[in-house]
Amino acid sequence: MKPFSRLYLPLAGIRVLDMTRVLAGILGDLGAEIIKIEHPTRGDDTRSWGPPDAPYIDGVERTFPGESAYYLSVNRNKKSLGLSFNNPTGISILHELARKCDVIVENYLPGSLSKYKLDYETLSQINPSLIYASVTGYGQTGPYRDRAGYDVMVEAEMGLMHITGERDGPPVKVGVAVTDLTTGMYTAIGVLAALYARRDTGLGQWIDASLSDCQVASLANIASSGLVSGKKDSGRWGTAHATVVPYRAYKTGDTNVAVGGCNDRLYGILCDKIGKPEWKKDPRFITNALRVKNRDTLDRIIEDELKTKTTKEWLDIFEGSGMPYASVNDIQGTLNHEHVLARNMIEQVSHPACGPLKLVNHPVKYSRIEPKIRSPPPMLGEHTDEVLRELLGFSDTEIQDLKDQKTVA
Repeated sequence: MKPFSRLYLPLAGIRVLDMTRVLAGILGDLGAEIIKIEHPTRGDDTRSWGPPDAPYIDGVERTFPGESAYYLSVNRNKKSLGLSFNNPTGISILHELARKCDVIVENYLPGSLSKYKLDYETLSQINPSLIYASVTGYGQTGPYRDRAGYDVMVEAEMGLMHITGERDGPPVKVGVAVTDLTTGMYTAIGVLAALYARRDTGLGQWIDASLSDCQVASLANIASSGLVSGKKDSGRWGTAHATVVPYRAYKTGDTNVAVGGCNDRLYGILCDKIGKPEWKKDPRFITNALRVKNRDTLDRIIEDELKTKTTKEWLDIFEGSGMPYASVNDIQGTLNHEHVLARNMIEQVSHPACGPLKLVNHPVKYSRIEPKIRSPPPMLGEHTDEVLRELLGFSDTEIQDLKDQKTVA
């Protein structure tokens, strides 16, 4: 069998119309052509979510001081079409794009695109093979369907905030918009499954993905415990684990280190490495059940020992032991981590207005393909002329007329 070229990408030839505003879209890394629809003057909401911004260095004066880091984080491998669709001409352009696309992804409130004739029912008649993915806060049905859904509200409503934070502290949100990200991944899986199903049926379908459903699914074993026991959950545990001890982050002489004595053998390694082998036979700590029962005492004496050395010293001691351990790194420590760099997780690209930019790379490695950042996040309307001319067959004069009418930019 002839080997695939590593330049081949599995979604090459798939065209996606991206009508999301804020976060969505990971299919471009796998080769799909992504056409991003943006408001012709203000663009995607995340364009204004700076600072920090990557400053413009091309000398052109613009509305924003640069491209926001937030926007840059989620819009690589896309083309930008600045288009207003609050008029018949803009709607007609979107209908023609829908005819030529395999997938549409949108994140408007349920029913709000119907007045523009951009709903699934209308577009599936124009293109029966179209896969139409709707990403909302609470889904297309249910009593909360008309609520605007943002990550932090869904984290609060659907249990995640309640179980996140220190044991005796208030509920807190996760440090990144994890519900947005999880929903994006579930949506991508749904789109891929629908593309696979279309091979046999020739028909697309409507994918209803919501932050609320995906957050409930992401509760994983915590939800399962509640369903099995029927009892109230055990609350917040900080970096600790409800049923495994010791398994958490502890203070060291300078920062913090996480260690995992997740079973009797690993607990024994921890005891040896911190110079307390006698703790292995201490009747209070012989089994995990006893360690959980005497958690406060064990955590206190472990931390007292770990405070006697720096994190770097403990990392050197734990190296090669077979016990899970890690320093608690800040973001710069992560981005410059030797393993992160060795895995090519940071890639530099050339931006037309900002110059060289570093972006986080696609995380999954494949043996036959190499997903990568093929193009930097686009400037607002950077590909308007290209899409209208090459995909839809508009002439230069027609494109200029659309610009004069402020339908495109």
